[in-house]
Amino acid sequence: MKLSVIFSTYNSPRWLQKTLWGMLAQQHRNVEIVIADDGSTAETRQLIESMRPEFNSAGISLKHIWQSDKGFRKCRILNKAILHASNDYLVFTDGDCICRKDFLQVHAARAEAGYWLSGSYYKLPMAASERVTRDDIESGRCFERRWLRRQGLPVSASHLKLNRQPQLAKFLNRITPTSCNLKGSNASAWRADVIRVGGFDERMQWGGLDRELGVRLNNAGIRPRHVRYDAICVHLDHPRGYRKPELVAANRALRLNVEQAKITHTAHGISALIDEGYVAEQSP
Repeated sequence: MKLSVIFSTYNSPRWLQKTLWGMLAQQHRNVEIVIADDGSTAETRQLIESMRPEFNSAGISLKHIWQSDKGFRKCRILNKAILHASNDYLVFTDGDCICRKDFLQVHAARAEAGYWLSGSYYKLPMAASERVTRDDIESGRCFERRWLRRQGLPVSASHLKLNRQPQLAKFLNRITPTSCNLKGSNASAWRADVIRVGGFDERMQWGGLDRELGVRLNNAGIRPRHVRYDAICVHLDHPRGYRKPELVAANRALRLNVEQAKITHTAHGISALIDEGYVAEQSP
């Protein structure tokens, strides 16, 4: 199965490099990587170009979709990336997440018409985020409880999100009380379904923008399924200077209205880009 993996980045080349190392370690190789860059400086482009030969050698297409920096416009760059995606099935993660080597294999195996998939992540503190090496990623150590304990992390129930047993994952996915929301760090859907509902709503800034897309998919009759305990990734820590309570509240109000009104399509997404005659920008 051919996959298009989409994730956003903004001026975080150290974390992006670790994300890309995780992509190179994937067991599922029939894939293209689409980096949605919300206005990073030349350092990010230089990193991507330095790694391109490795992706070429692995037979993996690496696309860098960039837009100029005009503030937080994550939804817009993700919609552009969706338009650039070549394959029928989209996997979403983030440029600050490292995916275990079976991550894409799980999404490909669980893909089914009429459904989208909802995963999660295990959050690393800053010290552990900085210590993760390429060898830790390729060996899988950074997804193991022993490695986490050596980084000073206490044993907790959240370690179940690093499960390695398929049958246990199946059981946990079935019984989890966690709502099946779309999380941009770990989700997948058919490209045609995402385009049909309009992609990401560009009125939304940080705070639940991915979850709102999931609501529209649900309203359109596309049902969610958990891959919370078998599609495994870890999230690297970083500051969140763009986090503002008033924006989170506005996004929540918009999402609740979409849910209550059973709205299936946004006019403030991919269709607006197409109507504007979207033309790709060149990164610096």
